[in-house]
Amino acid sequence: PRFKFTEAISLYVNCETQDEVDYYWDRLGEGGQAQQCGWLKDRFGVSWQVIPSVLPKLLSSPDRQKADRAIQAMMQMQKIDIAALQRAYDG
Repeated sequence: PRFKFTEAISLYVNCETQDEVDYYWDRLGEGGQAQQCGWLKDRFGVSWQVIPSVLPKLLSSPDRQKADRAIQAMMQMQKIDIAALQRAYDG
């Protein structure tokens, strides 16, 4: 192709449940490449963020210790695992 995709542009998929995260992650990732923190590239090189709606709530919590634990857990993930994030947040 004349023009290449870069991470400067990404599409965002807001998911309510782990089933939705799993569904979009699997479909968009077919032939693509998993990346860190809920990001992936599809087979065409388009970057996607597959993010559960609870993630911004956990990361922006006024309780910084809880938010920091959730951030640290997220940094270890490729596909976001809602239950693991919640466990980290809860301590």
